[in-house]
Amino acid sequence: MNNTFNIKRFRRLFIKTLFERKMDTIGFTGLVFVTTLILYVTIKTISGFDLAQRITFFIGITAGSFFLVSFIFGQFSGNASGSSFLTLPASTFEKWLCTILIAGILYPLLFLGYYRLMDTLLVTSYHRSLDPSSPFYKSQFESVSIFDWKGIIAKNVYKMSLIYTGAMLVGSLYFNKLAVIKVALTLCGLCIIIFGLNWIMAIGFFGTIEDAAPFNHVAIRTANDIGVIELPRKVGVVFADTFLYLFPLLLWLLSFIRLREKEF
Repeated sequence: MNNTFNIKRFRRLFIKTLFERKMDTIGFTGLVFVTTLILYVTIKTISGFDLAQRITFFIGITAGSFFLVSFIFGQFSGNASGSSFLTLPASTFEKWLCTILIAGILYPLLFLGYYRLMDTLLVTSYHRSLDPSSPFYKSQFESVSIFDWKGIIAKNVYKMSLIYTGAMLVGSLYFNKLAVIKVALTLCGLCIIIFGLNWIMAIGFFGTIEDAAPFNHVAIRTANDIGVIELPRKVGVVFADTFLYLFPLLLWLLSFIRLREKEF
């Protein structure tokens, strides 16, 4: 039997993880679906479809995977449950891969399918409620459309989800107690430090500034206008790729290394 990966052994582990704690996996997924629908309807009523789609898509994809990881690796919150998980008849790689498949692949795919169905029904309902004889019919109809999975907003959500999920994978293994809160506080702290240092460095180089975004641009007020100094495109691509792709990959690999350490 292969000590790294065995398909029959992995299948048993996957089914056990998915159905042994149904409230943590299936129940939570259902809760996210219901919450997404309620938020979508509420926000679109108050502020319109565009904002509703952005917020609910972000919450569903990012927060869903984030909390699912915390539930699966949350077994380390107690010595008994942690020991039980570590002594399961499966390899470290299989345990790690099982979590990746559930939180990083299976859940997002299920949510995307649900979200497309929900979004389509609500947008279609709105279009049918419009009066074709109204002079504003065309503009109202075209102002609301189904959320674009391949648009810039969706792509940014996918990238952020990779980072947050990776951080939760690592945090669940390092923080045995209150991992969700500690990881959230750590991420907030890192954001404050990065933006704070960036702002201080920008002031040091340019004096009074209007705005500054890390690895992106600095806005400086001139006598009559505001000038923007942007990072060269090629340099910006390097930083963006490093942060949005390499950093999440390192986090996901670090979680595997940490899980392996716990077993020894």
